[in-house]
Amino acid sequence: MPGLSRSDVVVDMPSPPLEERRIDGLAGLPTLVVGVAALVGGTGLSWQLLSEVVQHRRSAAVVPLYLAALLLIALWIAAIRGLVAVAPGEARVVQLFGSYAGTIRRSGLRWVNPLSRRIKVSTRIRNHETALAKVNDAEGNPIDIAAVVVWQVEDTARALFDVDNFVQFVAFQAETAVRLVATSYPYDTHGDGAPSLLDNAEEITAKLSAEIAARVRPAGVKVIESRITRLAYAPEIAQAMLRRQQASAVVAARKRIVEGAVGMVQMALERLEDQDIVTLDDERKATMVSNLLVVLCSDQATQPVVNVGSLYQ
Repeated sequence: MPGLSRSDVVVDMPSPPLEERRIDGLAGLPTLVVGVAALVGGTGLSWQLLSEVVQHRRSAAVVPLYLAALLLIALWIAAIRGLVAVAPGEARVVQLFGSYAGTIRRSGLRWVNPLSRRIKVSTRIRNHETALAKVNDAEGNPIDIAAVVVWQVEDTARALFDVDNFVQFVAFQAETAVRLVATSYPYDTHGDGAPSLLDNAEEITAKLSAEIAARVRPAGVKVIESRITRLAYAPEIAQAMLRRQQASAVVAARKRIVEGAVGMVQMALERLEDQDIVTLDDERKATMVSNLLVVLCSDQATQPVVNVGSLYQ
């Protein structure tokens, strides 16, 4: 795409074919009570049938009692088998005969179809810190970079059915995004105004978050925040870059000193002329400017020299 850098192009991930559907199921506590009552009733009927068999009694009520006992025991098994406890910060994805039936997010004891499969998914906020990666920045300098990503499962259906392992998916995509952003910007531009990893942390962080969010969207994951936690030149060039930074700092300091010295000399000359203290020709002004600049810009204390004669001798 002409006119755009790699950092401006966000990856276009495929649209997920599945979306989360909320279900609540039935209240679990009443179902538990029904199951316990069915267990008690079924046990009583089974005991009565056993007594009939032991005493060799053959009555017309044996068959109905037998069927009722089986029904109560089946009801107890269904009631207990369908119970699911959902803790706060968790969800249960319900899968029935291979099909996605819905997601339970309501915490507490719930009851769903006893033939269904319930998969636990944590919806708590998680942190992922990428491993320290060595990459080349936009200028080709090797740097060490790492980041932390704060994320949360937003769509449980996508997290389970659209990717193999959503935790590993987030980890791999976060590392890929960190490497992409690191190679799209230089480490430092030394004050020339262009964006850099060192001087534009907020802008780089925003682009990193957008890149990671676009990559993990098919997994139903929401990126809350991402931050660069480690940023430094690689050890093999760290000393050379340190000397370069020190030289740049010295040049910048000298520039400030010279600018201040020129301003002070200009102020001194203007004050002398305004107050008519002394009249200086161009040659004397040049000599005065030279002496003041030496005094103001020197790293060491200057030694004064008193001229008892004429300036031209």
